[in-house]
Amino acid sequence: MIAVVVVRDGLLPAGGAEAVAECEGRAVLIGSQASVAAEALHGIATQLTLIERDTFLPGAIADELAALLANEPIVVLPASPDGRDLAPRLAAALQRQLLAGATAVTADRVDLVRNSGRELHRVVPDNRFIATLHPGARGVVPDSMLPAPAIKTAKSSTSKVVDADVIAVHPPDPATVDLAEAARIVSGGAGLDGPDRMRQLAEIALQLGASVGATRVVTDRGWAPHERQIGTTGVAVSPHLYMAFGIAGAVQHTSGLGDPAHIVSVNTDPHCPMMQLADLAIVSDANETLDALQALLS
Repeated sequence: MIAVVVVRDGLLPAGGAEAVAECEGRAVLIGSQASVAAEALHGIATQLTLIERDTFLPGAIADELAALLANEPIVVLPASPDGRDLAPRLAAALQRQLLAGATAVTADRVDLVRNSGRELHRVVPDNRFIATLHPGARGVVPDSMLPAPAIKTAKSSTSKVVDADVIAVHPPDPATVDLAEAARIVSGGAGLDGPDRMRQLAEIALQLGASVGATRVVTDRGWAPHERQIGTTGVAVSPHLYMAFGIAGAVQHTSGLGDPAHIVSVNTDPHCPMMQLADLAIVSDANETLDALQALLS
């Protein structure tokens, strides 16, 4: 197994390190400043091939990688936006089965998330296939004892494949970005007193440059769409900052949080799991705190 990870400006995408770990440290990094991204894989990667490429042209990249990966039976990409764009093109170039949205990939089985996270399908793959790994589903813990990876570089080649012209690359909109890619998330739970609180949460998130998340209770009530649900039956996330308003922290929710650098929790119960996980735990009514926070930001 080998991972293919598209990098931009030296940054690994969401799920990039997990894809490399799933392939026991073997990976191809392709994109701008791939050598910088390789440094973030110390303790995870064992064998890296670096290909520097200034622009992301999925058709040309798939054509270029097809020869490099021809003898690799299993290729895994993170299900990041670039990974989801490249995977079907690479599968077509290599004439292989594509298994998208996996939570686990082995030579003998692939576990796939289906029906908006409500179902887990276990399939027996072909001998040679392409898979995308859902960010946050696997997790990864770097091994400090692992030696530095063996690194080789390859030159980017030209391709006659016609791609769309890249006119501009805009920063992601926190309001619409995939939660798996969000660096900041403001989330609401059962402690909120009505659907208007989620609209208020969205207004606060906009001012903080954050995305909106929710627990299953909130999405079941219809206060937020399912794609905003975080947890085992929703989206697995890995933000830098996670703010939880009225969220008790059931394991079905916290297991989808990854390892945020900072967690802020607001809850009337100082002993609930989310408060125990928090770097800053505020014992207060979440609804009143939202009102106060909105007043401060206005």
